[in-house]
Amino acid sequence: MLIAFQDALSLLAHLDGGVVGIVLVSLQVSLTALFFGTLMGLPLGALLATEEFKCKKGIIITLNTLMGVPTVIVGVVVYLLLSRTGPLGSWGWLFTTKGMTLAQILLTTPLIAALSRQILEDSWRIHRDSFLALHLPRLSYLKWLVWDCRFSLSIAILAGLARAISEVGAVMIVGGNIDRSTRTMTTAIALETSKGDLPLALALGMILLFIVLLANLFTFAVRQIAERRYG
Repeated sequence: MLIAFQDALSLLAHLDGGVVGIVLVSLQVSLTALFFGTLMGLPLGALLATEEFKCKKGIIITLNTLMGVPTVIVGVVVYLLLSRTGPLGSWGWLFTTKGMTLAQILLTTPLIAALSRQILEDSWRIHRDSFLALHLPRLSYLKWLVWDCRFSLSIAILAGLARAISEVGAVMIVGGNIDRSTRTMTTAIALETSKGDLPLALALGMILLFIVLLANLFTFAVRQIAERRYG
């Protein structure tokens, strides 16, 4: 085991090309999915937090359910959509990073929407009467709510990043774990561990932990700065 750790550290120290390629694919897919998941999830969460309409409770229940749905189910659904006989087969996204990104968008969007709804709804309850009394346009008070809750919302976005970058099942099914093409850190760790290549698996695991740790430290630092500035 000690030798495996030493070899893993050697791979990291020499910036092994295979390791770098896998990390770049993971970051490309996960960060793109996080961007679109935030772009869609945050406005949806804000809408659910501040508006009343007929199917609101049903949508909230659906989002909460999708937060915990097994990732392999999402992978199978996306696979069927992108397969040659599927409705989106003409896109040619199956076994590509685009297909993997689509799968991760479907995983991150409900999570970010559900968490942001709860965060913004609590703030809306406090400030609702003031906004209505001032007759502010909807877009204005939504912007204010998002800004007021920006530090708490960063936790929801961080959760979306963790959901995306640590995902295995969906990207394995949709991407095919193709070497130098669709292999991510999580799928490579699973494959290399099963093959007995522990140094590569450990090296990728260290990088994955470092990325998650870095994201958490960034969020913690932002919250600490905010608490000092605003008391």
